Amino acid sequence: MEKLSEELSPLRYNSLREVVNYFSTEHGSLDAYSCLGKTLTYAEVDKLSDNFAAYIQAHTDLQVGDRVAVQLLNTLQFPIAFFGLVKAGMVTVTTNPLYTSQEMLHQFSDSGVKAVIILESFCDKLEEILPQTGISTIIVTRLGDVQSPVRSTILNFGAKYLKRIVPKYNLPNAVSFKAVISCEVAFAEPSNSGVGDDVALILYTGGTTGVSKGAMLSHKNLIANMMQLRSRCLLLIRDKVENIAAPLPLYHSYAFLLHCLTMPYAGNHNILIPNPRDLSALIRIFKDFVVNGFVGINTLYLALLQNKKFKLLNFEHLKFCGAGGMAMSTTVSNQWASITGCEIIEGYGLTECSPVVSVNIPGKVRVGTVGHLVPETECKVIDEEGDEVAIGERGELWVRGPQVMLGYWSQGSSEEKRYDESDWFETGDLVEISEDGYITIVDRKKDMILVSGFNVFPNEVEDWVNQHPRVLESAAIGVPCERTGELIRLFVVSKDSSEFKEDLRSHCRKGLTAYKVPKEIVFVDELPKSNIGKILRRELRK
Repeated sequence: MEKLSEELSPLRYNSLREVVNYFSTEHGSLDAYSCLGKTLTYAEVDKLSDNFAAYIQAHTDLQVGDRVAVQLLNTLQFPIAFFGLVKAGMVTVTTNPLYTSQEMLHQFSDSGVKAVIILESFCDKLEEILPQTGISTIIVTRLGDVQSPVRSTILNFGAKYLKRIVPKYNLPNAVSFKAVISCEVAFAEPSNSGVGDDVALILYTGGTTGVSKGAMLSHKNLIANMMQLRSRCLLLIRDKVENIAAPLPLYHSYAFLLHCLTMPYAGNHNILIPNPRDLSALIRIFKDFVVNGFVGINTLYLALLQNKKFKLLNFEHLKFCGAGGMAMSTTVSNQWASITGCEIIEGYGLTECSPVVSVNIPGKVRVGTVGHLVPETECKVIDEEGDEVAIGERGELWVRGPQVMLGYWSQGSSEEKRYDESDWFETGDLVEISEDGYITIVDRKKDMILVSGFNVFPNEVEDWVNQHPRVLESAAIGVPCERTGELIRLFVVSKDSSEFKEDLRSHCRKGLTAYKVPKEIVFVDELPKSNIGKILRRELRK
């Protein structure tokens, strides 16, 4: 097992508050975050988050350890709120801003949040469910709240009257974010704030295979994973000088770890993009800043490759492109490297693991794999009988390391915890591991298709289908079949809106064994996706 160096030892810090204090002091004069034309230094973020924490202490009934929901886009308000909650000793619960009211209710009720920091665009949904929650403190922010006065007026007016993304709502007890960060009460660090194994963050799983669950991540979990990821980033990214774009939403576990902990610790500049699907905003950032890197997922990379304006950009300074959250297509990876000159460094993680488990090593990337385990992490591959398999054989990945969660919030069954007696976490992902340690994700265990007794892995089918020159993207699912148990139904988005079933079947027969060839092909205009771009196979099964 690879060990972390002494300088990266997580034991240097006992709490996230100590980590935040470190980079606020060490990097005070450096640019920390930019968004919508405004840039804040680490010192400025530190001051505003102090004010935020002071308000929590002086003007609410919140106590150390209470859960607080953060339901924000990628704006300057996000890191200010998170760092402020850390300082005040609260437990942060990140919430997808685009949740329906019922999804909000599930998460707020499950986690027992007592307060919420929310963008006003989503307040109508909060109003609908508020009586069914235990929320007593509501902090509402407008898009331009941390901008200059002129810019603030323009952004807020545009959001409300031009784009009409601010619905009517009535939350009479809400306080404005602007008032909170203007708090003049002195902040005093609480003596009993969270440390070590105390819960720091509750991150909800994506819910792509069922009801989302809250993974309890401790201070120790997050600090360890920050250092584990940093050990890989140091091979490519310099401290204190790099500009890292943030198109993935910060409530997403990977983006959160990268932009709220790892890059701040390094003193690097994070450029926030409020809308993860706004390709034009990402393209503008490449024009306005010297962009050194960003993290995306396969659907984002594919969309950029299809964009003519993106291809005209200067990629001279681009050195880091990361991927996680869903399998990268080998075709997309190769095309990206060809156009930008920058390879995509794919990794693997789960919300339950803070999230990073493995990542390719810069300069040693093996396309189609998620690289090697990060330091201080162990794994084994287990078959359906519970036995460990030989090197190179398929089985479920089990993980053990300091980044593995404490458990699921308010979930008590052993099935939900997915731990064995030795604290191995059962990921539910099927993998193969090579002799030299490269991990290949075969598929989600729950997504596996059984055809006449043969296991078919959707990612394998989709990866081959996506190599057809007329296919934009695809998704494969299993549907009941009297004769074979299940058959493969393939959903396809074509590049030219045409259908070519026979040509596609012929393509499939060239690269897939007979039982893996889809029996049904359905052409669609688009595939259902989560807000960060993950294809939702469960929606296709309905």
